[in-house]
Amino acid sequence: MASPFSFLRAGPPPPRVAPLPDGVFFTRAVPITAGATAAEAATQVELALEASSPFPLAQLYYGWFWAAGAEHAFVFASYRRRFTTDQAAEWQDAELVMPAFATVFGAEVSPATTIILSSAEGLTAVHWDAPPVPAKVLFQPVAAEATDEDRAKARDELLRGFDGSRKVIDVTSPLVADAAQSDRELVFRSGDFVSRLPAAVAANLDVRDKAELAALRAARSRDIILWRVTMACAATLLLLLLGEFALVGGKAWQNVRLRQVRAQKPAVEKIMASQEMARRIDDLATKRLLPFEMITQLFDENRKPAEIKFQTVIASTADLHSLRVDGLSTNADQVNVYLATLRAVPTIARVENVDFRIRGNAANFTILVTFKPDALKAAETIVSQ
Repeated sequence: MASPFSFLRAGPPPPRVAPLPDGVFFTRAVPITAGATAAEAATQVELALEASSPFPLAQLYYGWFWAAGAEHAFVFASYRRRFTTDQAAEWQDAELVMPAFATVFGAEVSPATTIILSSAEGLTAVHWDAPPVPAKVLFQPVAAEATDEDRAKARDELLRGFDGSRKVIDVTSPLVADAAQSDRELVFRSGDFVSRLPAAVAANLDVRDKAELAALRAARSRDIILWRVTMACAATLLLLLLGEFALVGGKAWQNVRLRQVRAQKPAVEKIMASQEMARRIDDLATKRLLPFEMITQLFDENRKPAEIKFQTVIASTADLHSLRVDGLSTNADQVNVYLATLRAVPTIARVENVDFRIRGNAANFTILVTFKPDALKAAETIVSQ
């Protein structure tokens, strides 16, 4: 099944091609100097055509096929008066006007290959001595009422017009323009037979007036740009549409989640309240205020100088690991010594000097002592018998 977005990857639509009867054109191979550019090759083709034609270029419909590096170009031309005004009017909407045999010039062929084209007017043989530029094109008219035997005889006669063909390819139906991967090539197809022409090369196949062609090609370039802009807009609109669907889907999904949250919120709050109560009960059961154990650490005779006296000691259940101590020292210097000693105790996390006032040699101070969590052990309870 084809992807619904395959049109975004497709190349431009096939060009409108007007194939002309092969029998009205005379053809020849024209030598091209080695290393010539496309412009130089075009000049050499027109000079050679003007020298060999009995009519001036202005009275000819002509074109040529040449690939860069090829030693010759293949030229075809026809007297303009061989086409009626009505026939020329039919070309106005065509993007490419050329002989029908030129549609096979882009085929991949091996040396000494001949392609036989069949049409209502007759048979056309296109022969390559060596690719990519053909060496000769011959046309053999065949009556519409001719039998298969007559057409076979005409085919054999065409093949005798070449030095030798190691491979002959019969194309029974006319080639038609097909969609290409990009605007840089033209594709012609008849069944399994495919011919691919670079767009720059195919432009030289058009037999119309060269000034008119310049205007037509400018319009073609404009159309291609508009086509690309259209494809870009289509891709952008598709992305925007997909984004809109994603937003709608995301909003619906978010609404479902919010409804679930609202539905589960009472249960979650109940669970959280139970967990908080359990934590509080655990704290009350396992974490106790140890004021006496903390005071014992401060009153240790090896730490507290005899000059320091404690006036008040305050412990709070809000902070199970801190004591606030108001004290008096008859020797102000001993306060700093005492604070330094406390800071060195392993069970004490920090000692803060909240207030310190000196009166003469004496000093009043307030300190906040914070112990490390779980550093103190509760004293064993003595039960009297």
